[in-house]
Amino acid sequence: MPPHTVVIGVDSSTQSTKAAFTDTATGRLLAVGRAPHVVTGEGGARESDPEVWWQALRDAVADGLKESGIAPADVVGIAVAGQQHGLVVLDAEGRPLRPALLWNDTRSAPQAAALTAALGGPDAWTARTGSVPVAAMTASKWQWLRENEPETAEAAAAVRLPHDFLTERLSGRAVTDPGDASGTCWYSTATGAYDPELLELIGLDAALLPEVAPSGGARVGSLTVAAAEALGLPAGIAVAAGTGDNMSAAVGLGLGGGGLLDHPVLSLGTSGTVFAASRTRPESAALSGFAAADGTYLPLACTLNCTLAVDKVAALLGLDRNDAAPGGEAVLLPYLDGERTPDLPTAAGLLTGLRHDTTPQQLLGAAYEGAVVTVLRALDELSRACGLDPADPEVAGRPLRLIGGGAQGRVWVETVRRLSGRPVIVPGAGELVALGAAALAASAATGADPVAVAAGWETGDDVLLEAVERDVTAWDRVNSVLERAAGPLLGADRPV
Repeated sequence: MPPHTVVIGVDSSTQSTKAAFTDTATGRLLAVGRAPHVVTGEGGARESDPEVWWQALRDAVADGLKESGIAPADVVGIAVAGQQHGLVVLDAEGRPLRPALLWNDTRSAPQAAALTAALGGPDAWTARTGSVPVAAMTASKWQWLRENEPETAEAAAAVRLPHDFLTERLSGRAVTDPGDASGTCWYSTATGAYDPELLELIGLDAALLPEVAPSGGARVGSLTVAAAEALGLPAGIAVAAGTGDNMSAAVGLGLGGGGLLDHPVLSLGTSGTVFAASRTRPESAALSGFAAADGTYLPLACTLNCTLAVDKVAALLGLDRNDAAPGGEAVLLPYLDGERTPDLPTAAGLLTGLRHDTTPQQLLGAAYEGAVVTVLRALDELSRACGLDPADPEVAGRPLRLIGGGAQGRVWVETVRRLSGRPVIVPGAGELVALGAAALAASAATGADPVAVAAGWETGDDVLLEAVERDVTAWDRVNSVLERAAGPLLGADRPV
């Protein structure tokens, strides 16, 4: 490949599109074009017009071309990483029949519960798909559409995920990848294909679905003349299959068969997420047992209450988010929106252990501790699902890669270090989803393994923070309250 070629990694998220113009050889970020999305809906509804995503992709590429100053002829590949789970229904001309139902549209919760029961319970689903239907999953949304808008479901000539829709606009081919497909609950991670029995259960014709490419980095086509004109790029450049946003972030971190396996990532954002690439296919109802973009697996667990919940506690106390101290005897479980992991959907925040000498700073510190213990418990479940013992010193000594907004917060980082007792790595690379998509584009253009490509790129200096002695007292205090309070106070019918 000639020197100084460029690939474009697209991060099409809920709120915006980012187009990362990346040097193919070094991974150096040359520019990031950006364009906003529009999300509508009240109550549990969250929808977006897929045509807005396509226009945002065009605008973000134009912005990136202008910012980088590169010649369009230097671009050799493009890949899209998109928000997972969204339901896009198209007519025979590829036009949306209605706005897409997004991952955070919760109207299909009743359908998710009914589907879970119809197959025989959570274990039956994890054995096939690796995941249990919840409102986020695409199968639940399709079932909601069939029950609430049957005329639209009947008229559908194609069913796509958000990233599939954009990849088809780029390449003219209906294609997805195993990673994003594994978030539908109609793709089997056990067989690596669509599950005919599940499709029959939800009344979905397999002919409406895209082909599943071998990996997210597979070249599935070339940029069409029409797409090239819309984007201002050369026709014929490589288009990768692309993947979901979580899978792409894993690629950007160098996680997978061509990089690190069984090395955990903690993402501290509005929600707390833990994931790792593994060769072990996970089966746990507490996890989403996704496939990864490169042929491995990407088990993932998500908690609902993380940075936003702790910021709310800080606001109630009139404190800056960094004005916190370890919680003393106080325990604060900041489950302000219920909780997903553990499964406590009706829970509210819980405070106990107050003393006369408890300070506001300790209460805020207790909120950090409650959120961090919750996400670290999810990490232990993830380790077990990958066939690892979280108490094994070798496993417990692996560094935690800390990403998301919380990774830039001093108290978050120190609380994770103190309660985990593990080394922490704060990656130097930014825009991990777009970076992973760029590695997929490079794979499509060159034939190289995308994880190995990303692992070899020079994307910034990681910060390694050595392990500190684990605060077992605080860990045991929070765990004890969580386990004893779950039934009577947090809305569970049994301890968690």
